Amino acid sequence: MPTQMHSSLEQSTHTHPRACFDRILPRDLLRHPSAGPAGALAQPQPSKAAIAIQKRWPNGSILRVSFLEGTASQHALVQEFVPTWSAHANLTFAFGFDPDADIRIAFRSTDGAWSYIGTDCSDIPLDQPTMNLGWQDEGVILHEFGHAVGLIHEHQNPAGGIRWNKPVVYRELGLPPNNWPKSVVDHNMFETYDRNQTQFTQLDPRSIMMYSFPARWTLDGFSAPENTVLSETDKTFIGSVGVYPKPPGPGAGLTQLTVGGAATQAAIGQPGEEDLFQFKAATAGRYVIETTGTTDVFMTLYGPDSQTKRIAQDDDSGPGFNARIVKFLTLGTYFVQVRHYSKQTGTGAYGIKVGQ
Repeated sequence: MPTQMHSSLEQSTHTHPRACFDRILPRDLLRHPSAGPAGALAQPQPSKAAIAIQKRWPNGSILRVSFLEGTASQHALVQEFVPTWSAHANLTFAFGFDPDADIRIAFRSTDGAWSYIGTDCSDIPLDQPTMNLGWQDEGVILHEFGHAVGLIHEHQNPAGGIRWNKPVVYRELGLPPNNWPKSVVDHNMFETYDRNQTQFTQLDPRSIMMYSFPARWTLDGFSAPENTVLSETDKTFIGSVGVYPKPPGPGAGLTQLTVGGAATQAAIGQPGEEDLFQFKAATAGRYVIETTGTTDVFMTLYGPDSQTKRIAQDDDSGPGFNARIVKFLTLGTYFVQVRHYSKQTGTGAYGIKVGQ
């Protein structure tokens, strides 16, 4: 199956909206049509954005951003606006020219604006960009980086509710600058994400991830404005539990583990919460990272010296519902993320330890 792309729209000097694409990996079956209730919302209610849960980076990640090309002024514009996300999410962006950066940006004017979603960026060959900014302004940069941290298009929120005037949408998106056939319009406009694989509430028409479209595209006159900044619900949602919540206090959020030490006691206090631990492998060799207790947890190991390079995952390899990872590790610092198996309802206490 070829790479599927679906767009977000913004009004411009063109007669019709221009499109930017968030790219989906060919193997990815994340999005399927998600049927809404009959007689869905006549007017979307202000609420929150939506995120693909399986595409989130570990909470607290430092995401390295590399410029593959572009001018100094283009780089400066990206660095000016992207930290807006960090003000509300427990994510940090480090800019530079690392060839193995998590997010790699091209500035090809003929290729539009697009981004892969969240951790899909890790599956893209290092010599290829994970994002293109064919045009640059605050809204476009914030929108594409919203995709890069895992956010989906708001009009494809499973809560749905937009009553599309499909003949008009088909006709206008079939014209320049988009020139989309009917199948692409269906995929990019009318399908919604699977409810079981996203975290969402009702539609937020002010979201930075929302398409801008005119009232003639809907049956009830609903339209979406051109959003150029994060909405209040964007800010609340991106920092909420299960997305990228900030730690409750200075120094909280990342716990040090001692290799060979006793199990550190922790707990998933709220559904969707994720705990992050760190330990240092002072010598190369076999390491065992495991949880204890009765809580059903899922564990992911990252490193060396990277909070985003995933090297192992486990669910129930330990006794009962405990996770256990046995791995040969080289020297460096490693990060362990622990969450409840049930992101929707799971809570409970557990222990975690590292041995050799």
